[in-house]
Amino acid sequence: MATGSDRILGLCIVATAGLLFAYYTIWVIFLPFVDADHVIHNLFLPRVYAITIPIVAGVIALGCLGVFVGLLAAGKKKQN
Repeated sequence: MATGSDRILGLCIVATAGLLFAYYTIWVIFLPFVDADHVIHNLFLPRVYAITIPIVAGVIALGCLGVFVGLLAAGKKKQN
């Protein structure tokens, strides 16, 4: 059973993920249809980052996963 602090942490994580999803969705899907001189463009990063940030995050995530699997495989070899 989750304690109160675990529930608050989970709520914060879900809320942060929801806000990031909404920001990215507006940035990538809806913003291209708004005039370039509209004031809402000041709230978002340049469009080049819409591709760069997910690619960098994916490379970092796959690198961490590869290191984790490599460490597990190296630990298995030592036990045998």
